Amino acid sequence: MADIAAVLGRLTPEELDGLRNLGPQGHLTRDLTEALDRAAGGSGAGRGYYVPSGSVSPTGGPHLVLRSDVSGWLFGATAQLPLPQREA
Repeated sequence: MADIAAVLGRLTPEELDGLRNLGPQGHLTRDLTEALDRAAGGSGAGRGYYVPSGSVSPTGGPHLVLRSDVSGWLFGATAQLPLPQREA
């Protein structure tokens, strides 16, 4: 598995904003899981960066969230990517 910085660095600014808008434990959309797969190397390659949350959607599919260390890297006290400046 590639390192977190390399994978997140391959996401577009819009994809990173989408992850940030969900928050550290937000359920990932299909578009975001596909973006993580692409950034990790192809179909299904991002599965190590997101995990099932333990809950399921109304259709029975598992809700997926960022793995805790990936979430910590993006949101935690050790966030490695600068957060966008919000206009006041």
